[in-house]
Amino acid sequence: MATYISLVQFTDKGIQAAKDTTQRVADWAAKVQSKGVSIKQMYWTLGQYDQVCVFDAPDDETAASVLLAADMLGNIRTQTLRAFTASEMEKILAKVP
Repeated sequence: MATYISLVQFTDKGIQAAKDTTQRVADWAAKVQSKGVSIKQMYWTLGQYDQVCVFDAPDDETAASVLLAADMLGNIRTQTLRAFTASEMEKILAKVP
């Protein structure tokens, strides 16, 4: 499983329905579970981003598809990073010429 970190910003629509944000996340987590995606942690934050989501997905394509589906609902916009553990990074570094 690959790990991803999404930086999330509410759209105007999303901020107008901010009281529903925890339920929207729960609904999304249940929906994407069937695709092999699991939400490891969701944080609501202060500052430039409204949420930070840490999740696992089987591959980049699956991650992209569930993020597109979430963004298409119109409540959020995401910027997503692929994250590597120390052991994954060691494997990457072993391949460096």
